[in-house]
Amino acid sequence: MNTKIYLDELVSKYETKDFIKDDPIQFPHRYNDLYDVEIAAFLASVFAYGKREIFISKLNILFDKMDNKPFEFVKNFDISNHILDDFSYRFSVGIDLVQIILILKNLYLSGESLGSLFEYGWNINKSIKGMLQVVVDYFYSRVDLPVTKGFYHLLPDPSKNSACKRLNMFLRWMVRGGAVDLGRWTFIDKSELLIPMDVHVARVSRKLELLNRSQNDYKAVLELTKNLKQFDSYDPVKYDFAMFGFGVNS
Repeated sequence: MNTKIYLDELVSKYETKDFIKDDPIQFPHRYNDLYDVEIAAFLASVFAYGKREIFISKLNILFDKMDNKPFEFVKNFDISNHILDDFSYRFSVGIDLVQIILILKNLYLSGESLGSLFEYGWNINKSIKGMLQVVVDYFYSRVDLPVTKGFYHLLPDPSKNSACKRLNMFLRWMVRGGAVDLGRWTFIDKSELLIPMDVHVARVSRKLELLNRSQNDYKAVLELTKNLKQFDSYDPVKYDFAMFGFGVNS
């Protein structure tokens, strides 16, 4: 079968509301207020690695700790209440999450937001990698707690040629609309987005002969996104759903 036809069929099958309930995007879908959506999406995306059922379980614990009010929790967070101290997931421990929450608190209390931070990075660079570098540098430069390597795993450095899968997934959520994605940010066109690439997406892409590069890095993300743009230059990252569907069907 023609690859484009096959992938388009997979997108149609999996980009449906039914996809949401088993995906980390379920967390920002709980909210309507933009700040709640941004914060919920950001936290859900940075912890979205490893086995899906495990990190979703951990995220449910986290959102319960926040009383399912992410913006209110962030703006009122006090390090002295220790509510996040016992939270851990794989490489990351409580202090790593506490540091992220404190940086978010200072960002929002300053009158800015994740949306304005990402938009600032975009306006400076007009590139996804450049924008992500601005955002990651913002977080790195504000670390004042003894965080572990888990903090830096949650927010990988684009300058080290990282694929930045979870940050690109967060952007997909916030920029694209449709049955699944949130479509709340309009300062970037969805044609500019990069495919969120992890080991699974890379493996599927090579099977479909859409990726030749052997390393799963930023250059591979560019190669795959360029090839997907041949199928849909206006919305190449919709094929993230196809990659998921291919894995389910194969």
